[in-house]
Amino acid sequence: MTSIETGQGPRDDATRGRPGPAGPDTPARDRVTTGPVAGPNGDGEADPGEAAARRRDQAVRAAVEQGLIGPDAPVIALVDVAAIRASAAALQAAFAEVTAAGTPVLHAFAVKAANLVPVLRLLADAGLGCEVASPGELALAQAAGVAPQRMVLDSPAKTVAELRTALALGIAVNADSFQELERLDELVAAAPTASPLGLRVNPQVGGGTISALSTATATSKFGVPLRDDGPRGGSPAEVRARVVAAVLARPWLTRLHAHVGSQGCPLELLAGGVRDVYELAEEINEAAGRQQITGFDLGGGLPVNFASDTVAPTYRDYARLLHATVPGLLDGRYALVTEFGRSLLAKTGTVLARVEYAKSAGGRAIAITHAGAQVATRTVFAPRSWPIRVAGYTPQGLPKRGPLVAQDVAGPCCFAGDLVAKNRPLPLLEAGDLTALLDTGAYYFCHHFAYNSLPRPGVYGFVTDPGAAGGVRFATVREPQTVSEIVAESGGAHGEALTGLTGLDS
Repeated sequence: MTSIETGQGPRDDATRGRPGPAGPDTPARDRVTTGPVAGPNGDGEADPGEAAARRRDQAVRAAVEQGLIGPDAPVIALVDVAAIRASAAALQAAFAEVTAAGTPVLHAFAVKAANLVPVLRLLADAGLGCEVASPGELALAQAAGVAPQRMVLDSPAKTVAELRTALALGIAVNADSFQELERLDELVAAAPTASPLGLRVNPQVGGGTISALSTATATSKFGVPLRDDGPRGGSPAEVRARVVAAVLARPWLTRLHAHVGSQGCPLELLAGGVRDVYELAEEINEAAGRQQITGFDLGGGLPVNFASDTVAPTYRDYARLLHATVPGLLDGRYALVTEFGRSLLAKTGTVLARVEYAKSAGGRAIAITHAGAQVATRTVFAPRSWPIRVAGYTPQGLPKRGPLVAQDVAGPCCFAGDLVAKNRPLPLLEAGDLTALLDTGAYYFCHHFAYNSLPRPGVYGFVTDPGAAGGVRFATVREPQTVSEIVAESGGAHGEALTGLTGLDS
């Protein structure tokens, strides 16, 4: 690790990505339902977003001074370690407040949101487990030292081999369909397992503002539908009876799983889906004459405020809404599992990129940077659903100041739509300046889009430490990808594979 002395100039709100004058093409923000917004638990304490913004400014300057970013390293990602720990603590505190004493609660981080082993290890150190959805994600969780008993396997397309591995390790499994239950019938009969086994139920309560992230619609690919089973037909009562019968026929099926959606979904929609599946659990237990369903996986899905540094809604907002909507779920009779991802890490990450060129066209200023579709894929291809905040910094890493000028912030990819911000009011960006893509700690630099064979950026965690020289320390989370690694991933070892094929067509 390296430390360096850093300073911090006065803050300029416009450059920090706070709401400012809107350009003609500034996208509408998703509307989310929020309660009182304050500290991480919504309890009137100071907003952690302000402290995180100050740490971010300090880290940007330190990254410049320590040479992490520059002409030879034009794009990097920064991860705020303190913010990750605070986010995990806020989640745990929020649910501890509303659950009965002694209630088993596993907060399993959705690995798909940040598939970086050091991040998973940090979350595990903070008391979280992992929700995995592929052999690759399972391997990452294992590499991070997460115990199988603190993992959950979800996926709509689990193979027999994946299921067999999970059952052998004792990993919890949520079946996604009746056909998957039939596979589990055979596997459970063939070998004993310590895995808690559940069924994902689609309460079909509807969607939010982003259809691709609404998983409890009438036609969602996820889970067993609770109200309408499509071509199989049947009234809502018959469909529900089919689900109840499937669970009662399997005494080893002891959990239900409900995940309604995430970004763009109001809290009431999430809580309503949980309520409907909880009522199903109560019905099953009554029909069984015992508490067959002993665990409830309520998924994740807390939406993130991408419009400012404020954390909203908070985990406390959601936990309190659950307590008001479905108090019986939290009274100690059910072990609980959560699967939050984006909401835990979005505000802990920043993509920092160098402005390589500054130009204008059609009267509009354009900053050509090294961060575009390869890191901000969703924003580039679906900007109205995934607007992103952009902050400007000087070449020295100081907050950029000056009159606001509507300008495009473009990436390096060779297509015209590679824009992370369009007609956005910012201090005029010049060659050598830096742009910071904010709230990018989940689903951005962790999911590289290899357009133009651009390399994955290096990822660096940071802490501010008054006891360190200069007060900032960095640690490498992921090395920047090299050109030789790109060649290897693209079949470089098999260059003669096709020209060496001979046959009748030659």
